Amino acid sequence: MNTRFHRTPLMGAIAAAGLALLAACSSTPIQNSALDQARSRLNAAQAQPETVKMAAEELARAREALRRGDQALINGDDTAQVNHLAYLALQQVVIAEETATSRNAQAVVAGAGAERDRMRLALRTREADLAQAQKTAAEQTSAMKSVQLAQADAATQAERERVARRDSKVSDLESQLRDMNARQTDRGTVVTLGDVLFDTGASNLRPAGQRSMAQLADFMKRHPDRRASIEGYTDSMGNAGANQTLSDRRAHSVMSALMQLGVSGGQLSTSGFGEERPVASNDTAGGRQMNRRVEVVFAHQAGDPVPK
Repeated sequence: MNTRFHRTPLMGAIAAAGLALLAACSSTPIQNSALDQARSRLNAAQAQPETVKMAAEELARAREALRRGDQALINGDDTAQVNHLAYLALQQVVIAEETATSRNAQAVVAGAGAERDRMRLALRTREADLAQAQKTAAEQTSAMKSVQLAQADAATQAERERVARRDSKVSDLESQLRDMNARQTDRGTVVTLGDVLFDTGASNLRPAGQRSMAQLADFMKRHPDRRASIEGYTDSMGNAGANQTLSDRRAHSVMSALMQLGVSGGQLSTSGFGEERPVASNDTAGGRQMNRRVEVVFAHQAGDPVPK
């Protein structure tokens, strides 16, 4: 006798539900909280433009470490191994953030005096932070320790060289100002150019003034952040209006000479004061000669000598 199996509607529904359940299980993504934490920290770091700019290679290592962790999870590796790879990825992100902070600090330009002390304090703080990061990485893998030590040494050396350059720049500034017989005043650092630069009543520079122009141009090209006001003065002889015009023309002549020697026009401005602000009596020839002058005034900056 042939017995035939009859499929009922209820059995078909049960089978369909089972297949749907299996399909849902197979599409559920594999997750690991440690990897998720590392991924979140990496995404946050990559959202910071400064971190991406300053620590591109370190972020690439972090992505590679996270990729290895994801692959281990997909391969079904031991949870402890996956967590270890996730921790290494997280530490790579921390290193990228610290490296970006250190390198960004190296780009900061500020005054020489109090700013130099602040930079040294910041350097000690960063050295302590980097040392802690090195210790953490060393506990995970000796290879990672070597990488971190190299990065820390490079960042620290670069910062020390920056501070040394700043100190050297301050010394160089003081030396150049002494060479130009500059004096410190409440108005700023003043370099006085006597009337030997011009013929009587004329505004064209004489050849004898070329050395002074060369010194000033060299100083301003070495310090492109410095701004100078060029001020022309005369004695009280003659018409006041003519003296005013002459002082303007002499100030412009000095400015033109400096620009021809390579100084940016954006660093310079001119003013003519005619017979105003005499520095000596106009009653004597010697006093009038002292009053016929051009003054180059540099505004005060941090690190400049204090006026006496």
